[in-house]
Amino acid sequence: MIKPLLAALGLAVVSASAFAAPEDIVKKSGCLACHQVDKKVVGPSYKEVAAKYKGKKADAQLFDKVRKGGGGVWGPIPMIPHTPQQISDADLKTVITWILAQ
Repeated sequence: MIKPLLAALGLAVVSASAFAAPEDIVKKSGCLACHQVDKKVVGPSYKEVAAKYKGKKADAQLFDKVRKGGGGVWGPIPMIPHTPQQISDADLKTVITWILAQ
C-alpha cells in the first residue's frame, strides 16, 4: 500500500514541475531582467523574437542560443550563456515554445 502511494506522490511532484507556467519559469529563472513580453529591455521582447522566427522551426536554434549565449543578432549587447542550473532543459523548452507562440 505504501509503495504505490509513494510512487504516485513522486509522479505528482514530477508532473507539477513539468507543467509549470512559462510566466513563472521566466520569473524564477531571471529572464525578465533582460526580456519582457511586449517591450525591449536589454534584449528583444518575446513578441519580437516570435515575429522574427514566425513560420520557422527555431526551437533548437533558440535553445542553443540560450545555453551558449551570443550576440550580434539583436544589437551590440550579447546574451550571456544560461546553464541547466539556471533553467532546466525541460523549463527552457517550455519557455521557448511559449515565446514562439507570442
